Amino acid sequence: MLFPTFEFAAFFCVVFVVSWLLRPHPLPWRLFLLAASFVFYGAFDPAYTLLLGASILANQGFAKAIAASDDERRRRAVLAVAVVANLGVLGYYKYVDFFIDSTAGTLALIGIDPGWVPLGVLLPVAISFFTFQALSYVIDTYRRDTEPASLLDFAVYLAFFPHLVAGPIVRARELIPQLEQRADPRKVNSALAFRLIMAGLFKKVVISSFLASAIVDDVFAVPEAHRSGEILVAIYAYAIQIYADFSGYTDIAIGCALLLGLRFPQNFDAPYAALSVQSFWRKWHMTLSFWLRDYLYIPLGGNQGTEQRRDLNLFLTMLIGGLWHGAAWTFVVWGSIHGAALIIERRVTEARAAAGKVPGRWSPVIRWAITFNVVCLAWVFFRAESFDNAFTLLFRLVFAPGIGPLVTPMVLFVIVAMLASQFVPTEAVNRAQAAFSRTVPAVQAVVLAGCLLLINALGPEGVPPFIYFQF
Repeated sequence: MLFPTFEFAAFFCVVFVVSWLLRPHPLPWRLFLLAASFVFYGAFDPAYTLLLGASILANQGFAKAIAASDDERRRRAVLAVAVVANLGVLGYYKYVDFFIDSTAGTLALIGIDPGWVPLGVLLPVAISFFTFQALSYVIDTYRRDTEPASLLDFAVYLAFFPHLVAGPIVRARELIPQLEQRADPRKVNSALAFRLIMAGLFKKVVISSFLASAIVDDVFAVPEAHRSGEILVAIYAYAIQIYADFSGYTDIAIGCALLLGLRFPQNFDAPYAALSVQSFWRKWHMTLSFWLRDYLYIPLGGNQGTEQRRDLNLFLTMLIGGLWHGAAWTFVVWGSIHGAALIIERRVTEARAAAGKVPGRWSPVIRWAITFNVVCLAWVFFRAESFDNAFTLLFRLVFAPGIGPLVTPMVLFVIVAMLASQFVPTEAVNRAQAAFSRTVPAVQAVVLAGCLLLINALGPEGVPPFIYFQF
């Protein structure tokens, strides 16, 4: 059940009305939200609900066992079992075929044929996201940063449909306390919710779909058929496409949750306005960045130890973060490029500070251009279906001069306009939103209807799944 469909619109209208009718009654309200979330998830494949249910029961059991014990060795042992169990299930569904294929390929290089073939395991939708959220719940319980919730509250938290499929990655301590509050529908920030939903729909249905069909899909599918101009624009277009696609999903998710009286953390903050790769990761998929920092980078040692150890911790974090996105070596390279860029950036910054160098007048422009192009270089490996595909793109980007017919004024306009939107001050957006919220409901309804008609008119027939659904 995709967000930008009439099926989801009908589903959400029912959930919205019934949820607010039941909100004064905590137990029926929680049970209804849980049932609605399972209906939403089961629409992808009913069998997936068994996996989600098993994750809820197992991780609640782990958290309860940890909280019930004062024996540190026992607590640590239960935590270890929880981590192995969660990563084991995720690894089976997501990586077993990848490792079989990679190992068989490596052995074949030295003349050994083990006769292994991929098992053809299908990846359940959302497993990466709810596994990370479940892990954070159990680890936070072990760290005594949070107390175990009731089974029903934990189930609602983990299965809550707006964030279930592709985030944002919400911590238990961010959402579960809100279940205890008596929300007032008159105090819901509906102007913000509708702005997020409309912006998300526009980015996904119009921007992402247009760039994919106008240039990205053709160039990445057959790079040897295109010249450097088309390849360069296609790489920039993919940077915009994946931003519009993923941030569009997040906007809709946050807006839907807000209409139900629940708040999610921010997940994007104009990432292509970043002046450094470090800043980019503080603005792109922020909830994943913070998750990797708190549950991987810091446990590895974080900034402690020698410079070489800090660099290794940083590189491993980004490499594993890349592998989390997909079971392919291209994702590993994507994460490695970001890890290497972060290390180089930190070393250069520290060296310049030690030398007492002051940033020049054009420093922000140069830093922005370097950051954006490094991010775009990494996107080549993220999007490419193979190394051959990625290296062919990069080779022809340099050695196949020419423009090509896919570079149209509309494609260039969309890319430039979306990049320019990254630099619009937040205050200006907030003022426009406040002005909208002060208008009478009839005007708001007309404006929203006009936005939907515009999105429907500009969008294609049918909308492909969100890119991050595959993760």
